Amino acid sequence: MTLITNEELEAIATIIVDACLHVHRQLGPGLLESTYQKCLTHELQKRGLGVRLEVPVSIVYDGIEIDMAYRMDMLVEDVIIIENKTVQQLMPINFAQILTHLRHSKHKLGFLINWNVKLIKHGINRMVNGL
Repeated sequence: MTLITNEELEAIATIIVDACLHVHRQLGPGLLESTYQKCLTHELQKRGLGVRLEVPVSIVYDGIEIDMAYRMDMLVEDVIIIENKTVQQLMPINFAQILTHLRHSKHKLGFLINWNVKLIKHGINRMVNGL
């Protein structure tokens, strides 16, 4: 995992939120999750950030490593997780999912984004682990 200051982490988070606003203004709600993911990736890369998609993550269970136990939708600059949803309403399991991703991957910050909202500010959920 990349070592990064809190100020650098917050700067990346700010870029992510701004990029989400830009993408949602252009597209609006009602598209597929994969569409928003591709457009957000493009927008973040335009802004100079490294983005990996469908990142496999291993976990340790009962002393053994389980290879590729799950995949994160997006990992920005190897420090911030983004999980994209296009649902009528986020459910507790969606929040539990990103918190589990943060815990198992040992990342501090993630965003759970529901693109299926009229105003994206109501769809961006910042999630923290161990702060």
